[in-house]
Amino acid sequence: MPIEEIRIPANGGIPNHPDWPALVVPGALEGDAEEIRQRLEANGWGGTWVWTVFTYHHFHPDAHEALVCASGTAEVQIGGAAGDRVAIRPGDGLILPAGTGHRCLSQSRDFAVVGAYPPGQTQFSTCHAGDAVDLAALRAVPRHDRDPFTGQAFGSWSSTGR
Repeated sequence: MPIEEIRIPANGGIPNHPDWPALVVPGALEGDAEEIRQRLEANGWGGTWVWTVFTYHHFHPDAHEALVCASGTAEVQIGGAAGDRVAIRPGDGLILPAGTGHRCLSQSRDFAVVGAYPPGQTQFSTCHAGDAVDLAALRAVPRHDRDPFTGQAFGSWSSTGR
């Protein structure tokens, strides 16, 4: 399956990144939660955790985030109330640039996701819809030079240059 770009303008108090799309990467990483966590860390993304996705719209103004479904299935909304709905299953990954709203709409009982962040972005803030945010600060969050899923050079922030 091809990588999907999601570009959603600010809406419902969610800024979304003004320049970079969220990326949906089917089959990004295979394995159980621990294997996925180790792979993300080996690829230079840290602050890993295993849990779920909050059921309310939220975003991180000071960090990019990689998420990989480790088990179960879920429907995640990306981009705020007017955002896209994405069904994820084990191995599917998301790369969310700073400011991108996301929430879990539904999940199976066994759903678990692994989250990770670029170096220097593991002590991030979690904001709710409507929280004030500086768009210049979103743009200033540095992009990591390594793809969280492959470990290769992270080209342009797009489905073609991932």
